[in-house]
Amino acid sequence: MKKSLSLFELLFVVLIISFVSYSYKINPNLENLEIATQKLVFYLKYTRYQALIDNQYDNNDPLWHKKRWTLKFFNCSKNIGGIYYSIYSDKNKKGHPNLKESLKDPLTNKYIYSSNKCKETYNTSKYVLLTKQFDIKKIDISCNSTSGLGQISFGNRTEIYTKLSSYENKSNKYQLMQECIITLFDSNLKSKKISVSPITGYIEQL
Repeated sequence: MKKSLSLFELLFVVLIISFVSYSYKINPNLENLEIATQKLVFYLKYTRYQALIDNQYDNNDPLWHKKRWTLKFFNCSKNIGGIYYSIYSDKNKKGHPNLKESLKDPLTNKYIYSSNKCKETYNTSKYVLLTKQFDIKKIDISCNSTSGLGQISFGNRTEIYTKLSSYENKSNKYQLMQECIITLFDSNLKSKKISVSPITGYIEQL
């Protein structure tokens, strides 16, 4: 019988407690832009810690790096309009998340996921719907290496990637080497910025 927690398990528990504490500090009276930014910071940090405890490396799979935990931004379908994001590990390597591959919010137990229909469901987080929930009209990622809105992917040693290569044995391609700034704009052209640091993976609201 296991009598004590390992250091790794203890660290994970401390991280979860810190996440909960951070979330409760979000003031519901803040403007939508601020709430959206704080939630995105929270989810980015949670994705980073998930990557630290969930090493996807597989010596027998030359495309294992496609499964790194990723927060990716998308456009809603044209008839709906808007922006959303999902957090997932691309286990089927198809390049687009599905519900089962997505990470769950540790506070609500809802999937941090949406389809391009951009509808909140009973088991998905409303906070990913940037336009519908928070009136975010545009997002700019200074380190975007994709043909879409952009993504941030995390390795298991705090390293960060701006894209995941589709080629075998190219796990370190697109590694972030300088500060990345994520900027959210609302319909009034107000903006908030988030900084993601290379190497350490430090994330903060500016």
